[in-house]
Amino acid sequence: MPLNIPILLTWLRVALIPLVVGLFYLPVDWMTLPERNLAATAVFIVAAITDWFDGFLARRWNETSAFGAFLDPVADKLMVAGALLVLVQLDRVDAIIAGIIIGREITISALREWMAQIGATRSVAVSSIGKIKTAAQMTAIPMLLFHDRLFGIDIHFWGEYLLWVAGVLTVWSMFYYLRRAWPLIKEKAGAI
Repeated sequence: MPLNIPILLTWLRVALIPLVVGLFYLPVDWMTLPERNLAATAVFIVAAITDWFDGFLARRWNETSAFGAFLDPVADKLMVAGALLVLVQLDRVDAIIAGIIIGREITISALREWMAQIGATRSVAVSSIGKIKTAAQMTAIPMLLFHDRLFGIDIHFWGEYLLWVAGVLTVWSMFYYLRRAWPLIKEKAGAI
């Protein structure tokens, strides 16, 4: 396993996931709910920034690796799933949308793994719709973690709206990737 700053940033992102979750399970007299909301939002934003920054540094310093390419999306999916599960527990997100998003992430991860095994990774390379979906998720989740009003703006309402946009894009991008992979799926299934 190579060890460089981009991979350390990815590991930091993985380490921050339990912190986001754990903040909401601290004893009540340690932090008020608004303080927890703010702290969880800040930690999630730091984690999201490391997601962009580790990829930027890996490309800039030419420190890309197969392990980094594997770990980065795993960290992203763990971060999103952990936050969504907490938000469902707090009754800030509908379990249906969380299930759709988490289910899609698992499905597409499995598809990408299988496509990599048969040497067809390019068929399911990240598309622009996938990037827009990720941007919507990474904006919605901290808004839902924050939950409070900010400068008179109902942050929760806009976070919920963006998460539904992300949900629609999630389904759309899943079908996009499955459609791209379908010819190979049929070919390999016919060979069995």
